[in-house]
Amino acid sequence: MDYALRFIIGGLVVSLFAVIGDMLRPKSFAGLFGAAPSVALATLGLAFWKHGGDYVAIEARSMILGSVALAAYSMVVCQLLMRADWSALKSTLAALAVWIVMAVGLKHALIG
Repeated sequence: MDYALRFIIGGLVVSLFAVIGDMLRPKSFAGLFGAAPSVALATLGLAFWKHGGDYVAIEARSMILGSVALAAYSMVVCQLLMRADWSALKSTLAALAVWIVMAVGLKHALIG
């Protein structure tokens, strides 16, 4: 039942964000708005239903810290691809260390 609800909620929210992304320019935002927010909202909604608000607050905080680490990773990959002229594989593997260090560091610094 949990998977069915997640599928339905996720599908509805993906559709909603796809419509929003389709209205924005550039069109490359459509993919961004179609996936991550819908999965996060479906996960938080189901977590709230099963575990309550305190649990969801911890999950949401973790998602925020993960997104900051992902932004740092993305910036490093872009810089390595454009300025250092590294290959995509080499850039993503090198930046993976940045993502892990940022995520773990932010967790320990802000959450404990």
